Amino acid sequence: MSNNATSFFKTVQINFDKAAALTEWPKGLLLQIKACNSVYQMQFPVKINDEYQVIEAYRVQHSQHRQPTKGGIRYSNMVDQDEVMALASLMTFKCAIVDVPFGGAKGGIKINPRDYTEDQLQRITRRYTVELIKKGFIGPSVDVPAPDYGTGSREMAWILDTYQTFSKGEIDAVGCVTGKPLNQNGIRGRTEATGRGVYYGIRECLNYPDDMKELGLTTGMSNKRIVVQGFGNVGSYSALISQNEGGATIVGIAEYDGTIHNSDGIDIPALIHHKQQNCTITTFPGATLLKDKDDWVSIDCEIMIPAALENQIHQGNAGRIKAKIIAEAANGPITAEAEQILLDKGVMILPDMYLNAGGVTVSYFEWLKNLSHMRFGRMEKRFNQNTYVNIISTVEDLTGKSVNAEEKILITRGADEIDLVRSGLEETMVTAYGNIRDVYRSRPLVKDIRSAAFINSIDKVANDYISLGVFP
Repeated sequence: MSNNATSFFKTVQINFDKAAALTEWPKGLLLQIKACNSVYQMQFPVKINDEYQVIEAYRVQHSQHRQPTKGGIRYSNMVDQDEVMALASLMTFKCAIVDVPFGGAKGGIKINPRDYTEDQLQRITRRYTVELIKKGFIGPSVDVPAPDYGTGSREMAWILDTYQTFSKGEIDAVGCVTGKPLNQNGIRGRTEATGRGVYYGIRECLNYPDDMKELGLTTGMSNKRIVVQGFGNVGSYSALISQNEGGATIVGIAEYDGTIHNSDGIDIPALIHHKQQNCTITTFPGATLLKDKDDWVSIDCEIMIPAALENQIHQGNAGRIKAKIIAEAANGPITAEAEQILLDKGVMILPDMYLNAGGVTVSYFEWLKNLSHMRFGRMEKRFNQNTYVNIISTVEDLTGKSVNAEEKILITRGADEIDLVRSGLEETMVTAYGNIRDVYRSRPLVKDIRSAAFINSIDKVANDYISLGVFP
């Protein structure tokens, strides 16, 4: 990244201001929506081997226009206050876009998790949770963390156990965190949620003939060439589902240690297995390792999915990009300077605050499941299945024709939790894109999808503040 690049938080504010200028909301209300309400920086000691380390960590609650606030916790050496404030801000707008009733929040611990044992990570996580509890920065009706970069269901289980230790008798305590393991009140489909949401968002974008004609593309995802930067949870699921369900051709995968390329397509299931066995993608036999790992930006493709960290596409490399659509699976992967270069080239950018909202959407479903104390599908699955069986039997009796056993099982099955989660996520992403596109197409001054998404979310948050009586 260029040394002169704008900071992540400043980039978010620039994008906000660009969109806010196209609205008619009062200046004071816009300033309130823009500001981070609460910033908690902490330093706490944890014993590592024979000595104590002082750990730097953060939790930011950007907006309490709706409660609880919601946002992931990341473990990374890159964590700082600027980054966490930017991510918390994006969470507010993200939740508004997909109509999830949360305010935005985010957390981070400034460590490289690869430098610590599982026991040491557990102690760090539990101590961080205690700090949040002491300041009232966690709770099912207050602030609900989730996984992010460097964390997963294991860390969420530690957070849950620590919170429950300090909240004896709180009946909804399991709703204090989402992204939990299935056997600890998690939900099916949460692990794939962000990547699946990315797929649904790209697929919906590609369904509009007029929009694709302007980009010189055909509709549909089939045979579209895709490059994915970052092959962690989000990147791998985005690639896998786009290939398996969308028929896309994944021609390039970039990771921190190298970039691989195959113009005929990379077998993603085989690559996932290879990475699990070898802890790297660079030795995968089904693709060519590029000499420069940063050359992923110049691979010929229709769609590029940056799915790693912020500021990966910057002023120094944006001009090399050949993709017609950049789908921001990561948070803030494009700097403000790079964005203008790309827009001038006619590139469509599907913004992070919309495209990676699958994670918080399914986290919302998990939170609802925790508060209801019942898994989705339990009440209706058998009733629906029996109804479908009766319908098929009636059709067979009336027509004298029978449905074979395999088809009958497929037609009559009731929805499991995973089916309902995927259906709810698909509905959310499709509806949200339609709302954003309506703003983009109906307002002549709106020149890009990100500004349309910001306007859509600003309008919703502003109306919430007005309904609360904060701004008459």
